[in-house]
Amino acid sequence: MSQSLTEQRIECPHCGHHLFVALDTSEGDQDYYEECPSCCKDIHLNMHIDDYHQKIQLAIDSDDEQIF
Repeated sequence: MSQSLTEQRIECPHCGHHLFVALDTSEGDQDYYEECPSCCKDIHLNMHIDDYHQKIQLAIDSDDEQIF
């Protein structure tokens, strides 16, 4: 990837607040949490870097789903 740092606008899965997150692609795929500045709940971010298509895939969820 040509740039290692990019900014992406996301929506909090809890309250719908829009916020910007910095994505650092220099470390490869990442799985981490950011705190929403509006509702203070954790947002789960899973970033996958597709070098072949030169795209960043970002999955966002509230991480409170239960799996049965």
